[in-house]
Amino acid sequence: MKITVIGTGYVGLVAGVCLADMGNEVICVDNDTNKINQLKNGVIPIYEPGLEELVKANSKEGRLSFSSDLDNAVKISQVCFIAVGTPQGEDGSADLKYVFDVAKSIAKAMNEYKVIVNKSTVPVGTAQKVEQIVKENTNHPFDVVSNPEFLKQGNAVDDFLHPDRVIIGSNSDKATQIMQDIYAPFFRTGNRVIVMDVKSSEMTKYASNSFLATKISFMNEIANLCEKVGADAQMVRIGMSTDSRIGNKFLFPGLGYGGSCFPKDVKALVKTGMENNCEMKIVAAADEVNKKQREIFVNKIINRFKGNLQGKTIGIWGLAFKPKTNDMREAPAITIINKLLECGAKIQAFDPKAIDSAKFHFGDKITYCDTAYKALEKADCMVLLTEWNEFRRPDFERIKELLKLPIIFDGRNQYDENRLKQKGFEYYQIGK
Repeated sequence: MKITVIGTGYVGLVAGVCLADMGNEVICVDNDTNKINQLKNGVIPIYEPGLEELVKANSKEGRLSFSSDLDNAVKISQVCFIAVGTPQGEDGSADLKYVFDVAKSIAKAMNEYKVIVNKSTVPVGTAQKVEQIVKENTNHPFDVVSNPEFLKQGNAVDDFLHPDRVIIGSNSDKATQIMQDIYAPFFRTGNRVIVMDVKSSEMTKYASNSFLATKISFMNEIANLCEKVGADAQMVRIGMSTDSRIGNKFLFPGLGYGGSCFPKDVKALVKTGMENNCEMKIVAAADEVNKKQREIFVNKIINRFKGNLQGKTIGIWGLAFKPKTNDMREAPAITIINKLLECGAKIQAFDPKAIDSAKFHFGDKITYCDTAYKALEKADCMVLLTEWNEFRRPDFERIKELLKLPIIFDGRNQYDENRLKQKGFEYYQIGK
């Protein structure tokens, strides 16, 4: 099938590449000509495991191409995926300007029946608005479908190629059949395509992400209470997660959620509730707890040094909001490092993939190191913010030699408390 994917960010690029890998002819379109030229030359603008290899393989086979000519791409494709950004507005709502601009451009380029697919995360009712825009700009037949993505950054390629489920929001039998044909190769051992009405599909995306965000915030609140009463949050987590009704996912105490999805989607759902006179108290609380969690962690550091961080050097391990990505959007590291800088601390930081992203946020305010151990040289303490695999089993003897004081603040509860105490470390976690 001939498919156009408009937008080459995380969602659009991963979707386009994986659809091509299943034998479709895919054109990935973006108005950023510099990005398109990079992609044509095999330069991938984002870090995502497995993505670069698939881009090169499918480009070589002629199934995948990149273009800034939206008009031509629409004309030669049967299905057009909209996968542009929906940035958060000042009031928490999703800014749909780019979605609507693309919808208008698709309409003006149409030459026959098309299926227009909303892949971007959008509030309930967006497909209806897209449909109206397209109607106003073309006389050709079309259908608008909602097809929300459920990709985890750092595992996006595998998530797309082996999805838990694919949700198709459609009010057209013809469009539904086309979408089922597209996704059929992804489910050779069982059909996990769920077809529903468009508005329910749009709501499912926000509801899913907000529920997961709420689990994270709930566990962090429990962890904070555990510290106060002398309980162990790790043991509590195990006790909870063995209940099949609760499960073990998204129940790890830590610094809270970040990235491009959870923070934005939670706020957008709260805003949708306000617009419809339906207060989303639980979801709003999850957002508030998430903000507070970072403050609580910073205060651990400040309190350990008796409120005086002036001139102290802090070695940071991890900057990305999660492992296996270079994305720092809404990363806990941003809030935490900025607060430490405000208190007069000096920051030496390392991240395997997110150094360039960090430079965008911090400029020359912090020192960027080319190895994890370099970030600890003559530092007053070590702070772990992202649980990269390469940080899991470090040389603690070397860490102790590099630090001025053997102090570790672990925002991900990654290390063995007893082992570190035996080695003479002061070890601070979340929930203990």
